[in-house]
Amino acid sequence: MKVLITTTSFQDTPGPHHDLLAEQGWQLVRQRGPLPEDKMLDLVGDFEGIICGDDAFTRPVLAKCLPQLKCLSKYGIGLDKIDLQAATDLKIPVCNTPGVNHTTVAEHAFGMLLALVRNIPKENGIVHQAQWKRITGHELAGKVLGILGLGRIGKEVAKRAMALGMKVLAYDIFWSEANDNFLADLNQVFGHEVFAEFPPSIIRADSPEAVLTACDYLALHMNLTDENREFLNAQRLATMKDGVYIVNPSRGGLISEADMAAACKSGKVAGYAADVVEPEPIKPDNPLIGVENVILTPHIGSRTHESVVRQATMAVKNLAAMLSGKPPLHQANKF
Repeated sequence: MKVLITTTSFQDTPGPHHDLLAEQGWQLVRQRGPLPEDKMLDLVGDFEGIICGDDAFTRPVLAKCLPQLKCLSKYGIGLDKIDLQAATDLKIPVCNTPGVNHTTVAEHAFGMLLALVRNIPKENGIVHQAQWKRITGHELAGKVLGILGLGRIGKEVAKRAMALGMKVLAYDIFWSEANDNFLADLNQVFGHEVFAEFPPSIIRADSPEAVLTACDYLALHMNLTDENREFLNAQRLATMKDGVYIVNPSRGGLISEADMAAACKSGKVAGYAADVVEPEPIKPDNPLIGVENVILTPHIGSRTHESVVRQATMAVKNLAAMLSGKPPLHQANKF
């Protein structure tokens, strides 16, 4: 079996997933992704399996993968770089790895939020210049955190926010009874008197707009779709409180980066932190580059040793199962 692997964190992080990969006996071809459509078109065509990251699997790329490709195994959760409808039409199974990185991304989201509100990167730079300029920041306790997208990661963020004494306002387009139960359980757990100084709470918002207008801090945990591309634009930013802080560990395409840069420069947005940009890797002309109150990291939210091992192991197991005619741990499309 000839297998292509493009995801860099899989390849660069040591761990038992490399042993598992070697045990399969596949002929491996390694590339450094994420790769754009033109590079993928040059590369694919004779692989039975592919372990991919955020490479461009468009309909033309997927069509060129045939007839050899038996499975496209995504290292990670997000499928916005894969034309899932095209894969389904072409009878290409697409697997991914839900449930392996939600704690990791949630921790990174809070790291970015704290870095913003306490000016940590800026203060670090000042002190390293042997200066002693102290900037007054803000607390999280007692503030309203808006969460757009209450999936696995959104839920982990909500738990951590309430532990810090925040009031959470959550919205998800696919609300379920499980979400109602989650809210009830959290409110019960955090209703203890030890949280009395800053009593936390979580309630459901009836619309994204209700979240945007009420929150002091906003966390984006939405899947990127054609319908919500550049969801957070100048019009919606204008409805938010002056001085709001925003974190985006999800997808760069969820915001208008030009509008966000302008809002940060004007002070409408006190700070924006993102682990993602559009496109990736970042281009030199990205409007967020150089904006003083913007913090950017290179899509490392799930890049911890622990999470890489979990994701990589599941991605290999998914592919191994499919290539041997067995059901995978998780398949994203059905046909």
